[in-house]
Amino acid sequence: MLLTVLSYVMIIVFMFVIMKKKMSPFTALVLIPLIFALIAIFTGVSNKGSIGDFVMEGIKTTSTTGIMLLFAILYFSIMLDAGLFDPITKKMIHIAKGDPMKVLIATAVVAAAVSLNGDGTTTTLICCSAFIPIYKKLDMKLMNLGVLVILQNTIMNLLPWGGPTARAMSVLNVGAEILAYLIPGMIIALLYVIFIVAPSMGRKERARLGVKQLTDAEIDEMTTVTDEETLAIRRPKIWLFNAILTIGLIALLVTDSFVGLGLPPLFLFLTGTVIALMVNYPVLKDQSSRIGANGGDAVQVVILVFAAGVFMGLFQGTGMADALAQSFTKIIPNQLAGFWGLVIALISAPGTFFISNDGFYFGVLPVLAEAGRAYGFTDMQMALASLMGQAFHLLSPLVAFIYLLLRLTGLDMGQWQKEAAKWALGIFIIFVVTIVLTGHMPLYIPQ
Repeated sequence: MLLTVLSYVMIIVFMFVIMKKKMSPFTALVLIPLIFALIAIFTGVSNKGSIGDFVMEGIKTTSTTGIMLLFAILYFSIMLDAGLFDPITKKMIHIAKGDPMKVLIATAVVAAAVSLNGDGTTTTLICCSAFIPIYKKLDMKLMNLGVLVILQNTIMNLLPWGGPTARAMSVLNVGAEILAYLIPGMIIALLYVIFIVAPSMGRKERARLGVKQLTDAEIDEMTTVTDEETLAIRRPKIWLFNAILTIGLIALLVTDSFVGLGLPPLFLFLTGTVIALMVNYPVLKDQSSRIGANGGDAVQVVILVFAAGVFMGLFQGTGMADALAQSFTKIIPNQLAGFWGLVIALISAPGTFFISNDGFYFGVLPVLAEAGRAYGFTDMQMALASLMGQAFHLLSPLVAFIYLLLRLTGLDMGQWQKEAAKWALGIFIIFVVTIVLTGHMPLYIPQ
């Protein structure tokens, strides 16, 4: 009982200090769970083990992601320095002609397309590299960029290689036909973001900034680099090589997601970074300069990823995560048995936000599914229901790549979460309504 109370209080305290900006995400991710883990140990309700063991187990879960992010950030930073995205930025501004609406819709479309590989890190790096210069040149709000990227990645993350769907399939032993049941809701949700969310943002930006009727000459002047230091690190003569290298890298990342080439993202970004440095900056002094100039941004993100590992290690190691999971099933009244599919869908939202996907699908879902079978729900229906909460999962502070997104856009986590959550609610509703209307999950089974 005490462990359950500690788990709820810890979550409340953590979200409070983040939302109210009482602590930075880095310090909160380490100190808050550490304090509550010590309380659990001293009161004798914690699982057996030491603080050090819990922390190391947690860091193991994020170490690969952290190192991959380090090289991914370095790679795309080098490409930015070399000027790979300059022509793309210039072309998009020419197409938009100063209209924020067109830029926002383009952001939503590109984010959806890039998210096909199911990897949030790649999506974030590509979209931010391409669009941040445009947003800054047009004085647009980067909050909109941060929200659109996460919404589209949230939807595409339901593809089996994205993670949560594969977990639900393995836990409840359902087949690949689950994707066919998810596709209608995913398509509607993508269209919702492209044709409702992005235009809504666009109308506000038009009202704030107006639609600037820029001539081609004005756009050329706006996009021409004049700073001598910046020009010194640009490499326009090998732009084609950099483009081929980047497209090849992305193609390998996507292909590996589908067929498993045995080329993990960490290895691909490491190799890509080495090649990019050697070709673009063959002089050793220049290589050191580029690593030094971009290493600070990479470290800022990586330490947050490891801090998230500390949070997960302490939360799960002490048993607080399990206690929280068990409490979900005990607080549901028996009168809701006939609505069990909807109950699982509603639980999956906070469940996958406050607990890792592994913790929810391997810890909470089996317990919920056991009860659901007794109420007449099939494994497929419960697997689909458990995926509905993914609409909010990528807003969780336990998702490593969001720190990269927040770092690149300079957004505050609390404000970004609140802004994205109101649109994510629409995605959640679309997901639920679609699987109910298509007959893949009954809204109610008489008991």
